[in-house]
Amino acid sequence: MEQGWKTAVSKSSEQETLIRGYSIEELVGKKSFAETVYLILKGELPSKAEAVLIDAMLVSCVDHGINVPSVTAARIVLSAGNSFNTAVGAGILAIGEFHGGAIEQSAKFLSENREKSAADAVKQMRAEKKRIPGFGHKIYTSDPRTKRMLEIARENKFWGKTIDFALQVEKELEKQSGKKLCLNVDGCIAALITEMGFDYRAGKAFFIIARSAGICAHVLEEWQREKPFRRLDESETVYDGKAKRELK
Repeated sequence: MEQGWKTAVSKSSEQETLIRGYSIEELVGKKSFAETVYLILKGELPSKAEAVLIDAMLVSCVDHGINVPSVTAARIVLSAGNSFNTAVGAGILAIGEFHGGAIEQSAKFLSENREKSAADAVKQMRAEKKRIPGFGHKIYTSDPRTKRMLEIARENKFWGKTIDFALQVEKELEKQSGKKLCLNVDGCIAALITEMGFDYRAGKAFFIIARSAGICAHVLEEWQREKPFRRLDESETVYDGKAKRELK
C-alpha cells in the first residue's frame, strides 16, 4: 500500500528541485513569472499567446485602490501592531465571493453554459433569480481592463468560443434586463482561462497571486507612512441603537 502525500506539482531534494518536471534552475532566466504561474497551475508551459495573456491577467488584477476589503483589512491589521506577513495574510483572507471570487464563479458558469445560446443561458439564470458572475461593475459601465485584455487576445490570435459566448451574454444581459452590465475583469479572465483549459476551481488563484503584490505594497506603505492603531473617525460611524436609558 502506498504511503504519504502525493503531488505532481514539485519535487525538491539535495540534488535538484523540479517544478512540474522542469528543473527550477533551467526555468530561472528562461521563463517569466507569468509563464511559471501557468506551468505550476496547469502542469505544462503556455503557448506564446497564452504567456502574453497570463501576464496581462496578472497585471490587470495587481491592485484597484485602497478601499477594497483585502487592502483595508491588511492595513488595519498592520496598524494594530501585527507583523508584515500577518497583515498580508489578513488581506488575502479578505478575498471572498464578492471580492475576487467572481473569476471562479464566472469560469464555472461559462464552462457549463457555453454550448447553449447566450439568450437561453441568461433567461435561465434570470428565471432562477441568480446573478451571472463576471458581469457588471460598481464603477465601470465598460471595464477598461477587459477592453485591453480583449485587444491583446485579438492581437495574439487567441480567440475562441468562450470569449464569443461571454460577449454574447453581455449583450443579452442588457437586452433582457435593460441594464448595462459589462463583462468585467473577472469575467474576462474567466473566459480566457476557460479557453486555456483551466479547471474553473483555479479561478481564485489568478486573483490571489496578482493581488498579493498590491496587498504587499499597501502594507509596506502603511508601515512606512502611517501611525499605529487605525480606527474609523467618528464622522464615519452612525449609532442607530437605543437612546441612553437608566438601569432600573
